[in-house]
Amino acid sequence: MKLEMDVKAVVFNAGKEEYAIPIPFVISIEKVENVNHIPHLPSYMRGIIKSRGTLIPVLDLGNILYHSHIAINDEVRMIVIHTDELAFGLLVKEAQEILEIPSDALKQIGLVAYHKTKYFSSVANLEDRLITMIDPNSMLEVLEGVKEIKDYLIKQQQEA
Repeated sequence: MKLEMDVKAVVFNAGKEEYAIPIPFVISIEKVENVNHIPHLPSYMRGIIKSRGTLIPVLDLGNILYHSHIAINDEVRMIVIHTDELAFGLLVKEAQEILEIPSDALKQIGLVAYHKTKYFSSVANLEDRLITMIDPNSMLEVLEGVKEIKDYLIKQQQEA
């Protein structure tokens, strides 16, 4: 018998919905400052930023999900995420809380089979809210241009 564990996750907004990323992926939650824009990047990528001495790409979750950029203001946060492939910053509206989600509240959704949304790993079905869980590793697999971005950042680090 497999024991399912509760999931601790950072909950945030993008559009009107709530999303969450499991804590093991999260390095930090930061205010957005000094994003260096780079021409000809995919529309979901706002540029690069230096975080803890490392260059990381900044991805706009509003653009990834809804094709509209998140306007940077005092409520916007960048969640710095570490995956097997790449560390990156994810722009979100209001990183609200860290929540412990009971494992029995996590429901698998049919959208996981759709290749463009396979990074939605499950939905937390809580008493008064639904929170869509995001798998950052799967998100990087789906987004076009990530391999080129990763190669560019490796080259920049070698030249620095």
